[in-house]
Amino acid sequence: MGLDNANNLSKKGPSEVISRYLEAIFYMEAEGESARSARLADWLGVSRPTVTVALRRMIRDGMVRIDPRKEIVLTAAGREAAESIVRRHRIMERWLTDALGLDWVQADEEAARLEHAVSELVEERVYESLGRPATCPHGNPIPGHAEAEAGERRLSGLEAGDAAAVTRISEVAEREAPKLLGYLLERGLVPGRRLQVAEVDGVGRTLRIALDGRELTLSHETAGKIWVLPS
Repeated sequence: MGLDNANNLSKKGPSEVISRYLEAIFYMEAEGESARSARLADWLGVSRPTVTVALRRMIRDGMVRIDPRKEIVLTAAGREAAESIVRRHRIMERWLTDALGLDWVQADEEAARLEHAVSELVEERVYESLGRPATCPHGNPIPGHAEAEAGERRLSGLEAGDAAAVTRISEVAEREAPKLLGYLLERGLVPGRRLQVAEVDGVGRTLRIALDGRELTLSHETAGKIWVLPS
């Protein structure tokens, strides 16, 4: 029954509500974070009972399963659906920034609306017109077209004296802290930018980095949302 439901769902696509859940779980997994009911409720801004109801539907339709540790895991069908949603979102972000000149925050907000309305045909045409980009504007790989850089680490895990290049900004920053996304863009912490860790303050939990001839102090929490490739 679950397989039949999943096959039917794959043909017509998940609802907009279920798409939001699939997308959130996908992002958590991409960040190495456990997906749990309470975390989903916080991420999506809904109550825990609401999450419980949605998860029952998703389990019934073969989109997710609950593992022995009570973590929510995407099934093959769920991952395929989630990747389709995320791919469309990131392609729309590229179009909104590269072609229309919107900033990161504006592009994310508009892409969240467009991802549910754009057809596969338009998605593919936009992708081709943009020159087949590999990532969204802040470096996250477009599913089906690219993967995360091998060997990348969170900036918060580097030591004083380490040099690195920014590869991407965490989806957590994009979805939970849009102001932080704007903050990082304004300060030039964008994919490809090189930096060096000048000091790590273990007590104050901050990092001081050298960037383009200037220094910038980041909290350990903020640095944890920036992925880099050490030199």
